[in-house]
Amino acid sequence: MFQTFDTKMIVKTKFLFFTGKGGVGKTSTACATAVSLADAGKKVLLVSTDPASNLQDVLEIELTNESTSIPNIQNLFACNLDPDEAARAYREKVIGPYRGKLPDAIVANMEEQLSGACTVEIAAFDEFTYLLSDPSIVEAYDHIIFDTAPTGHTLRLLQLPTAWSGFLEESTHGASCLGPLSGLTEKKETYSKTMDALSDSTKTTLILVARPDESSLFEANRASKELKEIGIINQLLVINGVMQSYLSEDEISSALYHRQRNALKNIPNDLKQVITYSLPYVAYSLTGVENLRHLFKQYTLPAKQLKMEKLDIRLPGLNKVVQDFSQRKTRVILTMGKGGVGKTTIASAIAIGLAQQGQNVHLTTTDPAANLEFAFKNSKENDKLTISRINPKDEVEAYKQEVLSKVSDELDEEALAYIQEDLNSPCTEEIAVFRAFADVVGRAKDEIVVIDTAPTGHTLLLLDAAQSYHKELARSTGEVSDNVKNLLPRLRNPEETSVVIVTLAEATPVLEASRLQEDLKRAEIVPKWWVINQSLYATETNDPVLKGRAQAEVGWIQKVSAELAEKSAIVPLSSGENIGYAQLKKFIQGGNE
Repeated sequence: MFQTFDTKMIVKTKFLFFTGKGGVGKTSTACATAVSLADAGKKVLLVSTDPASNLQDVLEIELTNESTSIPNIQNLFACNLDPDEAARAYREKVIGPYRGKLPDAIVANMEEQLSGACTVEIAAFDEFTYLLSDPSIVEAYDHIIFDTAPTGHTLRLLQLPTAWSGFLEESTHGASCLGPLSGLTEKKETYSKTMDALSDSTKTTLILVARPDESSLFEANRASKELKEIGIINQLLVINGVMQSYLSEDEISSALYHRQRNALKNIPNDLKQVITYSLPYVAYSLTGVENLRHLFKQYTLPAKQLKMEKLDIRLPGLNKVVQDFSQRKTRVILTMGKGGVGKTTIASAIAIGLAQQGQNVHLTTTDPAANLEFAFKNSKENDKLTISRINPKDEVEAYKQEVLSKVSDELDEEALAYIQEDLNSPCTEEIAVFRAFADVVGRAKDEIVVIDTAPTGHTLLLLDAAQSYHKELARSTGEVSDNVKNLLPRLRNPEETSVVIVTLAEATPVLEASRLQEDLKRAEIVPKWWVINQSLYATETNDPVLKGRAQAEVGWIQKVSAELAEKSAIVPLSSGENIGYAQLKKFIQGGNE
């Protein structure tokens, strides 16, 4: 259907950026590309700029922000640039000179303005800028590969002329992330060279990675358009995990194959203009150098046939999770996890299960990519269940109007242009959604609230930074509601709130979920259940490739159930789409009793 991804024929530029929705395999694809180029005699530097990087998990070696030689691969070096640590250092660089010289309240206000996702983005960009602009680095390698590209917002912000004016030092308006650029004026020339390199098709290739499913391809299409708008036009699309064949007598194999083919027939029109390659669905875990080498050779089975061994792993199904919440009278239930693991489906099924037991339930989502209407197929057959969606677009628009109405009479046209761009930032979405999120949780006095939350990093900013947002809301709007004031104490109360971590039985989702759990615990929120979703091990498939992948799941299922989770459940991969009330009701019964 598509050309095979072959680095010898495809890679023509020094800089390669891999980007894509969570869970699509961009890290494993970036690593396999790096290994392939190094094996071909090229000197390669592989860099991760992801706050939740799993580069070390895929390469099976500890990494720092200093380049490290990868064992058994001549010419390959890798490093993790930690944006969170970079953001901390960056904040102190900007704020440090003012400590003790300005009133504490003003310093605290500066810290708030440098606490959001924009600062992390800009700090990450600051970290890898030298890799694109320092001749001693650039000339030392044949290729520099970045796992996770800068977002369109970051690049637009750096291009905005007003960002480099004295306006930054003078303004006191209430926008959400004024500060990130205030310490960068001296780097204007370096950043300009970096932007030129990114948009130069002879130097840079952007590789969009997607899975053969509707939501993943939609996200790739959005990212492609956004980056083209700012001049990054040298793009390729890699569709990862495409099944090459299926067993007609195997229900799981047949359903998965045809589901993928339907998604590929409906690729968004704009994305069809991007040159597209594919990688196969494989039986083995994409960790370790040898398995990474197999991938580009189109091996769907490992070189040595896996010994299929059915171990006696007994975990309850989702129905036990529902029963536990019902018996404990939990009022707020949040599903969390890496993008693409099925949080919306799990949240929907839990809500239906509780409604079936006679509970009044409200189901909602704060995930911009989630679609509860699609999950329920506009059907709802229980008057105990209500459904809503916190629409980030609507919440952001309301927040923008609120901020602009307070400052529009005081600022000139140039200043307003900066504020309007600034209000397009992730920080604005976090604040706007945070307010709506708090109001929904406030409903839990009268009913159980089940919340399908956004992917990991965004969720943590909503929860862990709650106290900062209290102050930000008060500063921007002059008021803080009781729901906002009471939110974090309610989330920290295990008698009232439970977190369900949703994962897949694969390296990246499990390891990232483990890091998520540690972050939650630092915020004094302890997850109650882990749900292992879409498990092939829990099915009866006889497809050799799927059985190989099922066997690869065993170690991760054991790690979750024995090491990570207080309580764990497993849900088998479904042969059909989990759409509509009746189908979701059946889905609750998945797994072992």
